[in-house]
Amino acid sequence: MKYEYKINRRVSKKIWVGKVPVGGDSPIAVQSMTNTETCDVDATVAQIQALEKAGADIVRVSVPSLEAADAFALIRRQVSAPLVADIHFDHRIALKVMAVGVDCLRINPGNIGKEDKIREVISMAKDNQIPIRIGVNAGSLEKELQRKYGEPNPEALVESAMRHVDILDRLNFDNFKVSLKASDVFMTIAAYRQIAAQIQQPLHLGITEAGGFRSGAVKSAIGLGLLLMEGIGDTIRVSLAADPVEEVKVGFDILKSLRLRSRGINFIACPSCSRQNFDVIKTMNDLEERLEDVRVPLDVAVIGCFVNGPGEAKEADIGVTGASPSNMIFVDGKTHTKVSSAELTDQLERMIRHRVEEKQRLQDNLIVSSRPLEEIA
Repeated sequence: MKYEYKINRRVSKKIWVGKVPVGGDSPIAVQSMTNTETCDVDATVAQIQALEKAGADIVRVSVPSLEAADAFALIRRQVSAPLVADIHFDHRIALKVMAVGVDCLRINPGNIGKEDKIREVISMAKDNQIPIRIGVNAGSLEKELQRKYGEPNPEALVESAMRHVDILDRLNFDNFKVSLKASDVFMTIAAYRQIAAQIQQPLHLGITEAGGFRSGAVKSAIGLGLLLMEGIGDTIRVSLAADPVEEVKVGFDILKSLRLRSRGINFIACPSCSRQNFDVIKTMNDLEERLEDVRVPLDVAVIGCFVNGPGEAKEADIGVTGASPSNMIFVDGKTHTKVSSAELTDQLERMIRHRVEEKQRLQDNLIVSSRPLEEIA
């Protein structure tokens, strides 16, 4: 029996970003952001589609100008993913993207001009049921807060966020979520802990400008992981100086490791040593590449020797443990078949895909059986 640890999530208001629920008891959503030139419609559409294929629940697109807003309209028609428009300062851009079907605005109401401009944006967002993300960043705090605090710190991030929250409260608008991002892990964690105790809106987590693929993934896993274990967080973005598709993969890996999302294969693999009876690293690289398309949750153990192998393999849906002269494959904790190292990867892929098809059929049948008879007819 597996050891169970339950994360008690913070109670938050549920909002909707297009078809994706955020907050409440909804699954934690994984988000990424395009890094193409938005006015290059073809490139941006291609990247959004790649992010969708990787599993992104929500995609953010920077819309820095009215020309980019025109391009956004063309992009919107060609993709189905919920889109967040990232806008700063110019309220006209917000109005334009709302008119063409944006699913969420990332815009700080205090930065878009006078009261009449703010009211115009909020009124249109209300009419179209478009949520807003207040996004506070340590690198772009208001000048008066920089003077007050001397340097970015958690209190400055929270005060900045609450200024924008107060504006929305005054306008009777509660369809929003909040993020408070810094590149410093400790500052980010402290800021989210503070804001989580002050508001009930959903929180979007991220360590901003986290770094390159390896260092950024580690920093994000530590920062986001600590907050998620405390029950804080309703959407996440892993910010990497890398292909945005990698952000989605790392995001899901973080959630899978905390048992907050079950999507795709959860590999348990040894680092390999001289006891291994097959090439563990090559086998793992090949399996991960071949099985990237799998979305059904499955535990697969790949262990190179017979010391820890049987124990790990018996706990997985499918597991292999290295042995001589042939490796042993376990299914549901029981010995199943022996296979040579030369045939191991192909055999594992076939067995994994067969099990995935079985689980998918079972899942589909459960969905059908739970529908009213008149719907099935």
